[in-house]
Amino acid sequence: MFIIDFIKKIFSGNKSVTVIEPHKTSSIYTVHAQETEEIHSVWDYIKLNENTQAAHIAAVLGFDEWIAMEEILRRIKELFGMDYKNDRSLYPYIKTLVDVGLIETTNVGGKKKWRKRDVLIKLKAKKRIEEEETEQAAAQTKN
Repeated sequence: MFIIDFIKKIFSGNKSVTVIEPHKTSSIYTVHAQETEEIHSVWDYIKLNENTQAAHIAAVLGFDEWIAMEEILRRIKELFGMDYKNDRSLYPYIKTLVDVGLIETTNVGGKKKWRKRDVLIKLKAKKRIEEEETEQAAAQTKN
C-alpha cells in the first residue's frame, strides 16, 4: 500500500512528496524470526493402543501395495502370532479407518483390498536465528 500511495503522489503532480516509512514493530520474534515449513505424515503422530486390532491393521498395511483380507490375516499371524476367532471382526476397524481417510479401499474383481493413505501435513515453525547462533557458539566453546 505504501508504494502505491507514493507512486500516486508522484504522478499527481504534487512536488512536495515526502517519503515516510511505515511504522515497523520491532520484537525479538519478528526481527530475528525465520519461518520454515516442515512436512510430516499423519501416521508419525497417530498412536494406536498396543495389541489392538486397529494397531495390527496399521502395522501390516503399507503405502505402496493393495492388500486383501487373507493377506492381512496372514501378516498379523506372522508378525504378532495372533489368530482371531472371528476373522470378520477386522472389518469394522478397517471401515472406520477408511471413513476417517487414513486407509484407501478398492474393489477389483469382487475382492476388496486396502492400503494406507499418506496424509501429509505442513507445519509452519518460526526459528529464531538468535537461538541458533547461541547454540552454535555454545557447541564451539565446548570443543
